[in-house]
Amino acid sequence: MSDAARGAAAQEWPQTRVVLIRHGESNVTVSRVIGGPRTCSGLSALGRQQAARLADRLVATEEIAADMLYSSGYPRAVETAEIVASALGRDVTLDNGFGEHDPGPDCDGMSFLEFIEKYGVPNWEHDPYGVTFPGGESIAEFDVRVGATLSKVIQRHPGGTVVVVCHGGVIDRVFRALMRHPPTGAFELHASNTSLTEFMHVAPGRWRLIRYNDAAHLAGLPMSTTRD
Repeated sequence: MSDAARGAAAQEWPQTRVVLIRHGESNVTVSRVIGGPRTCSGLSALGRQQAARLADRLVATEEIAADMLYSSGYPRAVETAEIVASALGRDVTLDNGFGEHDPGPDCDGMSFLEFIEKYGVPNWEHDPYGVTFPGGESIAEFDVRVGATLSKVIQRHPGGTVVVVCHGGVIDRVFRALMRHPPTGAFELHASNTSLTEFMHVAPGRWRLIRYNDAAHLAGLPMSTTRD
């Protein structure tokens, strides 16, 4: 296909915009525990401040004209979404498909130190079908869940701007899927709390990374809560 033909096809394609927001700093991060869906207790004081900074930025810049605002069902994501909702002029729609890698009931709420003493350091580079959290999701299962949820949302809002408040692991899964990278290994991503990561569906089967880990609104804030 010629460049002109590609350009014409792209112009006719409904270019869907997906903006991923990582939640603010969470209580479970400060406490150094594995905070799955059963034990997540929401944002820390700094996490709420981070979310408020993002909301102020979105009001001032009007950089996102959201058609829908989705959130993971985890309290830390819901709380973040509720803080930025008024800035986006949208109500929050919960979708548990955007939840973080589920550690399962046995590991959920366990301290990181306790987990390592019992099971060893997780090998995130291993076989995606292997066991990371005993009784929890494999990386492959996490991958499929997030991918299926994103696909559903994209089909539901062709040509729209969809904002999703989610988790670092979810951003990693989406990045790998849309940029066609392997499910494990090759590189490491670390999205900052309340950062913006944006993709544009520019043509059939083709996504463009617009920005990654945009956290300019956090300037002057501490990187994390000081732990005792």
